Amino acid sequence: MLDPIRCWQAVCDRDMHQDGAFVFAVSSTGIYCRPSCPARRPKRENVSFHRSPEAAEAAGYRPCRRCSPQGQSPAEHLDALVTAACALLQQSEKPLTLEQLATRIGLSASHLARAFKARTGLTPRAWFDAQRRQRLEASLPHASSVLQAALDAGYSGTRALYQQPGALSPAQRRQQGAGEVLRYAISDCPLGLVLLAASERGACALLFGDDELALENELQQRFAAAALRRDQHGLRDWLRAVLTQVSEPSRAARLPLDMRGTAFQQRVWQALQNIPSGQTRRYGELAAQLDSHARAVARACASNPLGLLVPCHRVVGANGALTGYRWGVARKQALLKAEADSVP
Repeated sequence: MLDPIRCWQAVCDRDMHQDGAFVFAVSSTGIYCRPSCPARRPKRENVSFHRSPEAAEAAGYRPCRRCSPQGQSPAEHLDALVTAACALLQQSEKPLTLEQLATRIGLSASHLARAFKARTGLTPRAWFDAQRRQRLEASLPHASSVLQAALDAGYSGTRALYQQPGALSPAQRRQQGAGEVLRYAISDCPLGLVLLAASERGACALLFGDDELALENELQQRFAAAALRRDQHGLRDWLRAVLTQVSEPSRAARLPLDMRGTAFQQRVWQALQNIPSGQTRRYGELAAQLDSHARAVARACASNPLGLLVPCHRVVGANGALTGYRWGVARKQALLKAEADSVP
């Protein structure tokens, strides 16, 4: 049975994640819409909720022409077009101009640019460059030379590789991260086990788990180019600060951070750090703040390697649901409860 309170909240939030779960009908207009319909919000007393378009039509309502509740929503249509654009970019040996891509997709260049960035956090050109860099990273360890890896990834040479900012040069990455050592330490904590890793610039990973070997494997997968060295003594003070924050959220660990991610991920992670302890934000709220899309924000949160220090646990679903969390919903719930209890 539909919960009218939650349904109305989804309508007020124009929550696209609830599209398909129900439709709402407006007695004063005789039409029904999907929850994310961009039209002006109706008065609550004129609204009823139905499980499906068929149920709404059986009650005498007709579909909204603006949000098309019977088929793909405008947002879903744009999702499909952006997915198609990504496929074209991935298949292309050279970057397509925005105009070329827009013509092949069937959108105006300005519309495609807005839709693409809202859903991926990047422009089409930046997305192409990121994919090409990923191909380079995958081929570097096995290539006979940096030049060969660059050519295989779609570059015309190696000059552009050394102009990109990063901790390691392409040659170092080809040698499996020679030149960078990450120190790490593991400890028991109220949430199971916690692993803290650090580079010369600051903490680069904080992972929760239940098994030391699994935590070490996750760290190695995240930083495949680096050598790992366990250093319980050297990281003792930093680890103690982390454990203090887990138990007493009001005493935040203020460690230097080495946050490695795309420009968009960094913007999301910075926004997460600005959420006060004891408070939460919805994915949609963060997306609006960053002029992006809730799904892009969710992906950036999921890729965050610095649990607790970059508090992605403070982001919740449209209805306040805890939704997913890289280290388990139970840990997310425990962190939020501890922070709420610590607020005076």
